[in-house]
Amino acid sequence: MTLVTLSASYGTGGSRIGPELAAELGVPFVDRAIPAAVAERLAVPLEEVLAHDETQGSRLDRLLRDFAPAVQVYAGGGAMIPTAYEEHGYVEATEQVIREHAARGEGVILGRAAAVVLLDDPRVLRVRLDGPVEARLQQAMRGEGIDRKTAKRRMKQTDGARDAYIQHFYRRDSHDPSLYHLMIDATAFSISACVQIIAMAARAHEEHVARGES
Repeated sequence: MTLVTLSASYGTGGSRIGPELAAELGVPFVDRAIPAAVAERLAVPLEEVLAHDETQGSRLDRLLRDFAPAVQVYAGGGAMIPTAYEEHGYVEATEQVIREHAARGEGVILGRAAAVVLLDDPRVLRVRLDGPVEARLQQAMRGEGIDRKTAKRRMKQTDGARDAYIQHFYRRDSHDPSLYHLMIDATAFSISACVQIIAMAARAHEEHVARGES
Protein backbone atom coordinates (compact mmCIF):
# COMPACT_ATOMS: atom_id res chain seq x y z
CA MET A 1 0.00 0.00 0.00
CA THR A 2 1.81 3.11 -1.26
CA LEU A 3 0.85 6.73 -0.62
CA VAL A 4 2.69 9.65 -2.23
CA THR A 5 1.97 13.37 -2.25
CA LEU A 6 3.50 15.46 -5.04
CA SER A 7 4.07 19.19 -4.66
CA ALA A 8 5.20 20.64 -8.00
CA SER A 9 6.44 24.06 -8.98
CA TYR A 10 5.47 25.34 -12.42
CA GLY A 11 7.55 23.82 -15.19
CA THR A 12 8.55 20.66 -13.34
CA GLY A 13 6.18 18.30 -15.15
CA GLY A 14 4.09 17.35 -12.15
CA SER A 15 1.01 16.68 -14.27
CA ARG A 16 3.00 14.11 -16.26
CA ILE A 17 5.08 12.67 -13.45
CA GLY A 18 2.01 12.13 -11.24
CA PRO A 19 0.06 9.74 -13.48
CA GLU A 20 3.20 7.95 -14.70
CA LEU A 21 4.31 7.42 -11.09
CA ALA A 22 0.88 6.06 -10.16
CA ALA A 23 1.04 3.64 -13.09
CA GLU A 24 4.53 2.54 -12.07
CA LEU A 25 3.41 1.90 -8.50
CA GLY A 26 0.08 0.37 -9.51
CA VAL A 27 -1.97 2.81 -7.44
CA PRO A 28 -4.67 5.41 -8.30
CA PHE A 29 -3.67 8.87 -9.48
CA VAL A 30 -5.72 11.29 -7.38
CA ASP A 31 -6.09 14.61 -9.16
CA ARG A 32 -9.27 15.33 -11.10
CA ALA A 33 -11.26 13.15 -8.70
CA ILE A 34 -10.70 15.69 -5.92
CA PRO A 35 -12.66 18.67 -7.32
CA ALA A 36 -15.40 16.31 -8.54
CA ALA A 37 -15.80 14.89 -5.04
CA VAL A 38 -15.72 18.37 -3.50
CA ALA A 39 -18.44 19.54 -5.90
CA GLU A 40 -20.63 16.58 -4.93
CA ARG A 41 -20.04 17.16 -1.23
CA LEU A 42 -20.86 20.86 -1.37
CA ALA A 43 -23.66 20.36 -3.90
CA VAL A 44 -22.25 23.00 -6.24
CA PRO A 45 -21.33 22.89 -9.95
CA LEU A 46 -17.92 21.43 -10.79
CA GLU A 47 -17.03 24.68 -12.55
CA GLU A 48 -17.43 26.54 -9.26
CA VAL A 49 -15.09 24.16 -7.47
CA LEU A 50 -12.54 24.44 -10.26
CA ALA A 51 -12.58 28.20 -9.82
CA HIS A 52 -11.37 27.63 -6.25
CA ASP A 53 -9.03 24.72 -7.04
CA GLU A 54 -5.36 25.23 -6.27
CA THR A 55 -4.09 23.42 -9.37
CA GLN A 56 -6.08 25.02 -12.18
CA GLY A 57 -3.82 27.10 -14.44
CA SER A 58 -5.59 30.22 -15.70
CA ARG A 59 -8.18 30.08 -12.93
CA LEU A 60 -5.44 30.92 -10.43
CA ASP A 61 -5.66 34.57 -11.53
CA ARG A 62 -8.50 35.10 -9.07
CA LEU A 63 -6.71 33.28 -6.27
CA LEU A 64 -3.59 35.34 -6.87
CA ARG A 65 -5.59 38.56 -6.57
CA ASP A 66 -7.46 37.35 -3.49
CA PHE A 67 -4.36 36.06 -1.73
CA ALA A 68 -1.92 38.76 -2.83
CA PRO A 69 -1.66 40.11 0.75
CA ALA A 70 -0.48 36.66 1.86
CA VAL A 71 2.60 37.07 -0.27
CA GLN A 72 3.28 40.37 1.48
CA VAL A 73 2.90 38.73 4.88
CA TYR A 74 5.22 35.92 3.79
CA ALA A 75 7.76 38.51 2.64
CA GLY A 76 7.65 40.28 6.00
CA GLY A 77 4.98 42.91 5.32
CA GLY A 78 2.20 43.77 7.71
CA ALA A 79 -0.79 43.18 5.44
CA MET A 80 -3.55 40.90 6.61
CA ILE A 81 -6.05 38.80 4.65
CA PRO A 82 -9.73 39.01 5.52
CA THR A 83 -11.18 35.64 6.40
CA ALA A 84 -13.42 34.35 3.60
CA TYR A 85 -15.91 31.75 4.83
CA GLU A 86 -16.55 30.55 1.28
CA GLU A 87 -12.87 29.92 0.59
CA HIS A 88 -12.39 28.06 3.87
CA GLY A 89 -15.43 25.92 3.07
CA TYR A 90 -13.86 24.76 -0.17
CA VAL A 91 -10.51 24.14 1.49
CA GLU A 92 -12.06 22.13 4.33
CA ALA A 93 -14.02 20.00 1.85
CA THR A 94 -10.83 19.44 -0.14
CA GLU A 95 -9.01 18.34 3.01
CA GLN A 96 -11.76 15.85 3.81
CA VAL A 97 -11.57 14.35 0.32
CA ILE A 98 -7.77 14.08 0.53
CA ARG A 99 -7.95 12.32 3.90
CA GLU A 100 -10.59 9.91 2.62
CA HIS A 101 -8.37 8.98 -0.34
CA ALA A 102 -5.43 8.56 2.03
CA ALA A 103 -7.52 6.33 4.29
CA ARG A 104 -7.70 3.83 1.43
CA GLY A 105 -3.96 3.35 1.87
CA GLU A 106 -2.74 3.93 -1.67
CA GLY A 107 -2.49 6.61 -4.32
CA VAL A 108 -0.47 9.48 -5.76
CA ILE A 109 -2.00 12.83 -4.77
CA LEU A 110 -0.95 15.88 -6.77
CA GLY A 111 -1.00 19.35 -5.26
CA ARG A 112 -3.72 20.89 -3.09
CA ALA A 113 -1.36 21.18 -0.12
CA ALA A 114 -1.71 17.42 0.44
CA ALA A 115 1.77 17.26 1.97
CA VAL A 116 0.60 19.62 4.71
CA VAL A 117 -2.82 18.02 5.10
CA LEU A 118 -1.22 14.57 5.55
CA LEU A 119 1.90 15.77 7.35
CA ASP A 120 1.27 13.57 10.41
CA ASP A 121 0.45 10.41 8.44
CA PRO A 122 3.54 8.16 8.65
CA ARG A 123 2.47 6.12 5.62
CA VAL A 124 2.82 9.06 3.23
CA LEU A 125 5.94 9.79 1.21
CA ARG A 126 5.94 13.55 0.64
CA VAL A 127 7.76 14.70 -2.50
CA ARG A 128 8.58 18.16 -3.83
CA LEU A 129 9.40 18.82 -7.51
CA ASP A 130 11.29 22.06 -8.10
CA GLY A 131 14.24 23.47 -9.99
CA PRO A 132 15.97 26.72 -11.02
CA VAL A 133 13.62 29.35 -12.43
CA GLU A 134 15.31 29.57 -15.81
CA ALA A 135 15.41 25.80 -16.25
CA ARG A 136 11.74 25.53 -15.33
CA LEU A 137 10.85 28.26 -17.81
CA GLN A 138 12.71 26.46 -20.59
CA GLN A 139 11.07 23.15 -19.69
CA ALA A 140 7.61 24.73 -19.67
CA MET A 141 8.24 26.39 -23.03
CA ARG A 142 9.20 23.05 -24.56
CA GLY A 143 6.51 21.01 -22.86
CA GLU A 144 3.62 23.40 -23.46
CA GLY A 145 4.75 24.81 -26.79
CA ILE A 146 4.60 28.41 -25.55
CA ASP A 147 6.85 31.45 -25.79
CA ARG A 148 8.94 32.85 -22.95
CA LYS A 149 6.55 35.69 -22.11
CA THR A 150 3.63 33.29 -21.72
CA ALA A 151 5.70 30.88 -19.64
CA LYS A 152 6.82 33.66 -17.29
CA ARG A 153 3.24 34.85 -16.86
CA ARG A 154 1.99 31.34 -16.10
CA MET A 155 4.86 30.75 -13.68
CA LYS A 156 4.09 33.94 -11.78
CA GLN A 157 0.38 33.16 -11.59
CA THR A 158 0.71 29.49 -10.75
CA ASP A 159 3.60 29.54 -8.27
CA GLY A 160 2.39 32.76 -6.67
CA ALA A 161 -1.11 31.49 -6.08
CA ARG A 162 -0.02 28.07 -4.81
CA ASP A 163 2.52 29.57 -2.41
CA ALA A 164 -0.06 32.07 -1.14
CA TYR A 165 -2.67 29.30 -0.78
CA ILE A 166 -0.47 27.30 1.59
CA GLN A 167 0.71 30.40 3.45
CA HIS A 168 -2.82 31.73 3.95
CA PHE A 169 -4.62 28.54 4.93
CA TYR A 170 -1.81 26.65 6.66
CA ARG A 171 0.78 29.28 7.58
CA ARG A 172 3.47 27.17 5.96
CA ASP A 173 6.10 27.82 3.32
CA SER A 174 5.66 25.45 0.38
CA HIS A 175 9.46 25.45 -0.08
CA ASP A 176 10.17 24.35 3.51
CA PRO A 177 12.29 21.16 3.34
CA SER A 178 10.77 19.87 6.58
CA LEU A 179 7.50 19.27 4.71
CA TYR A 180 9.06 16.67 2.43
CA HIS A 181 10.99 13.43 2.54
CA LEU A 182 12.33 13.94 -0.96
CA MET A 183 13.05 17.08 -2.99
CA ILE A 184 14.01 16.70 -6.65
CA ASP A 185 15.33 19.15 -9.22
CA ALA A 186 12.94 17.93 -11.89
CA THR A 187 14.72 19.98 -14.55
CA ALA A 188 17.89 17.92 -14.11
CA PHE A 189 16.27 14.59 -14.99
CA SER A 190 13.86 13.24 -17.57
CA ILE A 191 10.24 12.58 -16.67
CA SER A 192 10.89 8.84 -16.64
CA ALA A 193 13.95 9.25 -14.44
CA CYS A 194 11.97 11.34 -11.93
CA VAL A 195 9.29 8.64 -11.89
CA GLN A 196 11.86 5.93 -11.19
CA ILE A 197 13.57 7.95 -8.45
CA ILE A 198 10.30 8.62 -6.64
CA ALA A 199 9.07 5.04 -7.14
CA MET A 200 12.27 3.69 -5.60
CA ALA A 201 11.90 6.07 -2.66
CA ALA A 202 8.23 5.17 -2.25
CA ARG A 203 8.97 1.45 -2.09
CA ALA A 204 11.83 2.00 0.36
CA HIS A 205 9.61 4.21 2.51
CA GLU A 206 6.85 1.61 2.46
CA GLU A 207 9.29 -1.06 3.65
CA HIS A 208 10.63 1.25 6.35
CA VAL A 209 7.13 1.95 7.67
CA ALA A 210 6.27 -1.76 7.56
CA ARG A 211 9.38 -2.65 9.58
CA GLY A 212 8.48 0.02 12.11
CA GLU A 213 5.01 -1.46 12.54
CA SER A 214 6.18 -5.05 12.90
